[in-house]
Amino acid sequence: MKIGYQVISYKFRLYPTKEQEEKLLEVLDRCRFVYNKMLEGLNKQDKPSWLELQNSIPELKEKYPELKEIYSKVLQYESYRLFSNLRGLARLKKNGKKVGRLRFKGKSWFKTFTYNQNGFKIIETGNRHDLLHLSKIGDIKIRMHRKVKEGKIKQVTVKRYSSGKWYAFLYCEQRISNKKEIGKVVGIDMGILYYVTDTDGRKVEHPLYLSKSLKSLRRKQQKLSKKKKGSGNYNKQKIKVTKIHEKIKNQRDDFLHKLSRFYVNNYGFIAVEKLNIKGLIGIKL
Repeated sequence: MKIGYQVISYKFRLYPTKEQEEKLLEVLDRCRFVYNKMLEGLNKQDKPSWLELQNSIPELKEKYPELKEIYSKVLQYESYRLFSNLRGLARLKKNGKKVGRLRFKGKSWFKTFTYNQNGFKIIETGNRHDLLHLSKIGDIKIRMHRKVKEGKIKQVTVKRYSSGKWYAFLYCEQRISNKKEIGKVVGIDMGILYYVTDTDGRKVEHPLYLSKSLKSLRRKQQKLSKKKKGSGNYNKQKIKVTKIHEKIKNQRDDFLHKLSRFYVNNYGFIAVEKLNIKGLIGIKL
């Protein structure tokens, strides 16, 4: 039996106070500022240099003292994010895709910041809400609805959703054992009449979450279309529409997680069909 490591992520809801939320938004905005400044510097380089960008952060801090209020590791992570995006573009180009240059990030396109390795701590309270300590931000209430399995938390990413909700993603390194025994085998077929049909005769119905929420979604979108774009009422109604989309997404994610977990827990080998979707276009049924 071989022992290895894997990274498991946990998603928990955050409940910041009004003052903490202002601080979180401030961190987001300043990380975005640093990202855009480094992208500006990257565009001037003949050959991309990660080290050069990393070394430019202290210079930015001297020029813009407000950046010193942000935990240093959080700002350093933006250079990693920038080069990660650059590598993603390079892969697309290598695969024959037409790609342009990296774009500067506007407020609505920058929703996360990351504490890597340190600067964070989980404080257990024994109550409904524990606390997530973030350096230079404070102790934020966190709803840890399930226990984090034994393992070191390597990274924490904080994300703000369009609905205004905040979440923390905890990335933990955990030991795993690679067992050689295969166990039970199952084949899965994705269908039209049923979401899944497997070789054991099991059929799973389509959940149709969008269809069930369509009436409410249409009604709220119609109200949104009557509001003046950019007004306070428009922004309030937009959040209501966003919350419905978020609910549908959460329902789908929950359904897929439970379904995949069922098969992983009960079978040692899972075979899934590989469909050529493009080849099916135009076929008359």
